[in-house]
Amino acid sequence: MIKIDTLIIGGGIVGLATAHALLQQQPGYSIAVVEKEPELAQHQTGRNSGVIHSGLYYAPGSLKATLCATGRHMMEAFCTEESIDWRRCGKLIVATTTDELPRLQSLYERGLANGLALQQLTSKTALQQYEPHVTGLAGLWVPETGVVNYALVAQALAKRITAAGGTITLGATLTKLVENPDGLVVTTVEGHEFHCQRVINCGGLYSDRLFKTLSGVKEAKHFTQPSLGGSGGKIIPFRGEYYALSPEAAPLVKGLIYPVPNPQFPFLGVHLSRKIDDTVKAGPNAVLALAREGYTKTNINLRDALDALTYEGFWRVALNYTAEGVQEMLRSTFKPLFVKALQRLVPEVQSHHLTPYPAGIRAQALRPNGSLVDDFWIEHQGRVLHVLNAPSPAATASLAIGQYVAQQLNPHSL
Repeated sequence: MIKIDTLIIGGGIVGLATAHALLQQQPGYSIAVVEKEPELAQHQTGRNSGVIHSGLYYAPGSLKATLCATGRHMMEAFCTEESIDWRRCGKLIVATTTDELPRLQSLYERGLANGLALQQLTSKTALQQYEPHVTGLAGLWVPETGVVNYALVAQALAKRITAAGGTITLGATLTKLVENPDGLVVTTVEGHEFHCQRVINCGGLYSDRLFKTLSGVKEAKHFTQPSLGGSGGKIIPFRGEYYALSPEAAPLVKGLIYPVPNPQFPFLGVHLSRKIDDTVKAGPNAVLALAREGYTKTNINLRDALDALTYEGFWRVALNYTAEGVQEMLRSTFKPLFVKALQRLVPEVQSHHLTPYPAGIRAQALRPNGSLVDDFWIEHQGRVLHVLNAPSPAATASLAIGQYVAQQLNPHSL
């Protein structure tokens, strides 16, 4: 039996940042991180866009807005300290139709409320000062946006954790939690046994299932949310499908080019982004994944598929966003429609410029009524703290999320 103060489940960037924050807060505090994969950062952390988000889109005062703003500064400082390449490249948001102009104005006002130094652009000529090949009626320049490789950030966090005395156990899948008068006993399929005072669930794609295992309510259809009056939620996986621009076409994009998002739809739309390695990604389509690790269209897991397709919240959200959902599926199926969406931003992009690029999965919590959990969702349950919803911008905000979680815990209170 391994005796520790706190066990963190999940070796993605949020779990690692939380371990790092706790070790900084309490030197000598004993921490263990367990991860089911043989390597760290194999899912959302290692397969995201690599964008250091500005915090533009999020409701002022929300956890997303506040932790993204704090986390952006922390991430830039951390990467500088660790000699991890990053750059503040800025982002251009482009309105291509007149009906997008009021939404662009609302986005500008929200960005100002979130403390950003935005620049309004009122002509195609102004847009092309930042992205020479773009077309549109108007736009916003968001200078605070940047790019980085978050897998490298995760590796640097892991080194700091072990250097501070923490342990990281890979290839360990949690199977059971038992609460005793003197603490918690957590066991894994592989035979590891941890005796601890607290557990933190940073399971990402599996945070809802870990909630059930850790709380002993496996028969429940979804986890509950005491902070919202007992309403519940379930993680539904959405696959983000990408292409990469060929070397011939990559110079068409200097940095990040985004459309004006539909405020009624939870995804940002097909966009173009130059990564820190100078690969230019195009996408994503956002479609239901029939496996929580369904990175290709042929990846199907029967349990995961039934879990999503028998959940009332999924069907209600599908009805709420039928037109948008159909459009996403059509773009996923027919490449010319995907190309057309890109050409609204950069007309010179052609079908032969695009080659398939590895997909990612967004773990999105949905409520039974069909509404999406828009903010980060962090819940206490006795000795267990659950990070139940941490989609984008969680990577940007990860260091601030870890700090926030650490501040919720008083190691000497138990």
